[in-house]
Amino acid sequence: MQGSRLIVALDTASWDQALEWVDRLPQVLWWKVGLELFTAVGPQIFQALKGRGKRIFLDLKLHDIPHTVGRAAQVAVGYGVDLLTVHAAGGSAMLRAAVAATQGSSCRLLAVTLLTSLGPDQVRQELGVERDPGDYVLQLARLALDQGVSGLVCSPQEVGRLRQALGPEVLLVTPGIRFGDPEAGDDQQRVCTPAEALRAGADYLVVGRPITAAADPVAALCRLQALEDAVG
Repeated sequence: MQGSRLIVALDTASWDQALEWVDRLPQVLWWKVGLELFTAVGPQIFQALKGRGKRIFLDLKLHDIPHTVGRAAQVAVGYGVDLLTVHAAGGSAMLRAAVAATQGSSCRLLAVTLLTSLGPDQVRQELGVERDPGDYVLQLARLALDQGVSGLVCSPQEVGRLRQALGPEVLLVTPGIRFGDPEAGDDQQRVCTPAEALRAGADYLVVGRPITAAADPVAALCRLQALEDAVG
């Protein structure tokens, strides 16, 4: 896989562990900083990544009142991050506030549609959404794009439908990537293999545990690269 199509998740609370992964996998260009690492070490992680020539996907999934999200997005832009996430379910005003805060910068705003940890039963019983998850995701996607958001974070199970409905220009970032069925204890529900996600039209794959929790992360990365090469 070309380094520009893979985003590896730095899902750890350890500064040393995060940079060990980055330095051990120098061919990876994109790295995801999520809630765990950002809460643990703060924005200095951005300086460390930028100093190594990396691109940053800041995945905080902002979801609050429009004023708060707009101010938070403005701060993120100041850190020089390349991708930033907000929740599409925050509504049109919140999305517009985030879009306004990132306009004129190199940061691209992504709207999270529906967490990949949620299965159809949870969507219906716990969230009260009496619709097929794919229909709900498409509704949220269109809402976000109508407000000026650059792209979407979606399950690989929905990426094909979104690509067909929304066209080739929308940036689609896909977590929930697994080499096979999720292992016991894995909280991901709506998953696919790397090849399936790429064939469906994903632009970027976000991969965490299949690489970082592997006995040999370098070998796991090579396996992922071989799968992408087979897709073509």
